[in-house]
Amino acid sequence: MTDREREIVAAVVGAVIGGAAGYVLFTDRGRELRRRIEPELEDFAHELMQLRGTVRRAIGVASQGWQVINETMSDRARGGPFPGLDEARPF
Repeated sequence: MTDREREIVAAVVGAVIGGAAGYVLFTDRGRELRRRIEPELEDFAHELMQLRGTVRRAIGVASQGWQVINETMSDRARGGPFPGLDEARPF
């Protein structure tokens, strides 16, 4: 895509966004549309915040899991998680 084509696309996109914003902000039908959409957007934002909390907790649990795995692997490299257990076996 050439620079000229990008400029045309940017101008068209800007005009569409500007027109939509003007409609929503300055017309009676646009204001009514905003009144109907705002509660849904607030619910959506609340759901996103809950999702963010869930993802943070999942990351914390995954981090703890990796820590346990790494500790177990380093214990095994040093002779197992229970050093001396093999010598204590009677068989």
